[in-house]
Amino acid sequence: MPADLPSDIEALEHRIGWTFADQALLAQSMTHRSWCAEHLGVDSNERLEFLGDAVLGLVVTNHIFGLYPHLAEGELAKLRASVVNAQLLAIVAAELDLGSSVLLGKGEDGTGGRQKNSILADAFEAVIGAIYLDGGWAPAETFILRMLGVRIEAGAEGPGYHDYKTRLQELAARRFETLPAYAVSESGPDHAKSFVATVKVAAIERGRGEGRSKKQAEQAAAQEAWEVLMRELAAAP
Repeated sequence: MPADLPSDIEALEHRIGWTFADQALLAQSMTHRSWCAEHLGVDSNERLEFLGDAVLGLVVTNHIFGLYPHLAEGELAKLRASVVNAQLLAIVAAELDLGSSVLLGKGEDGTGGRQKNSILADAFEAVIGAIYLDGGWAPAETFILRMLGVRIEAGAEGPGYHDYKTRLQELAARRFETLPAYAVSESGPDHAKSFVATVKVAAIERGRGEGRSKKQAEQAAAQEAWEVLMRELAAAP
């Protein structure tokens, strides 16, 4: 039996960018197993998540296979893994505010389930499965590439991918024709110093980070700034 429709079903459709012919599919994609444990006979989103995971993998694989003909098999696999992973999918799910719509059991809800990466990532994949069943390949592909296309582009930037200072520098140069500007302050005794870094891109502070060294603090600030900019770019029309 499908779950009750979330009260914000139309707003959720708007955030996702797809109007469902069968809204029950969207409702099921938002139904966590903890809700089902308290509402017997209701189907969870696990089957949709299973399907969505497969659709996601194929869409990303097909996209990067055609877009980057120069990349070898191993490089393609690494690029796919850089976007098809629970941590990034949870970030994208949070951008869509899926957490506010997920149906959770009282215990899971009370322990911060709406912010858990695993629940958010699974909900995102379940939404993909629901879109695929409701509309087929084309809308599922459109949704996935709208949410992950910019991330795929960033992931293809090369060996500096895991170095957020490098990634931020390349993104700022490409999108704003400028370079990031860092400011670092330190505090504490010599044997236990802590550092706080901020970074501006295009004269706007985009990130802040802390660390035991200047390098750590700058990397943390760069990561936050990079993620902020990626969310802004993903949300841009």
